[in-house]
Amino acid sequence: MHPPSQDFPDASWAHARRYLFDEFERTKSPIAEAGLRRIQALYAIEAEINGLPPECRHAERQARSKPLLAALQDWMEAQRRRISGKSDLGKALQYALGRWDALMRYLEDGRLSIDNNLAERLLRGIAVTRKNFLFLGSDAGGERAAVIYTIAETAKLNGHNPEAYITTVLDRLAKGHLASRIDDLLPWNLRPDGQAVVIG
Repeated sequence: MHPPSQDFPDASWAHARRYLFDEFERTKSPIAEAGLRRIQALYAIEAEINGLPPECRHAERQARSKPLLAALQDWMEAQRRRISGKSDLGKALQYALGRWDALMRYLEDGRLSIDNNLAERLLRGIAVTRKNFLFLGSDAGGERAAVIYTIAETAKLNGHNPEAYITTVLDRLAKGHLASRIDDLLPWNLRPDGQAVVIG
């Protein structure tokens, strides 16, 4: 795995964990193992709060995950000072420490995930067919394809059949749906049966 550009720091704990996992698999390092156990505790919290409303996830993370992350940062910094920065273990620790602010972002927003595994899985289908995109004709064609893929995948995540969802939206737009009420047609505001979501 190649680290992402520092211009766009990686905010996925799955990647930070992967570097420690690879080191542990190769060397059975007790430091790598201890780091993995600490990160696993964060994932255990996420498993418990999965599916809760964003405000509940935020509150749980503040109460439970934030102290674990503060302790993990202190521990990583202490271990990092003890070992060579040129070693693979040193690089694995520095990978996480160098992206710490990005890795902490999920604490502040209950809508965010601890990692980007779901997004990567959803994009895998696009990556597999990327050679087909050579024939889109132009950059604008590629941008339109990206919009359509985004709408389709977001519809799926919200329980819609993407084709039926897009058909419903286009039908409503053709029948004069007001541009000022376009938010009503977003996948999370429209039930799969085409009815508006009632909040509260």
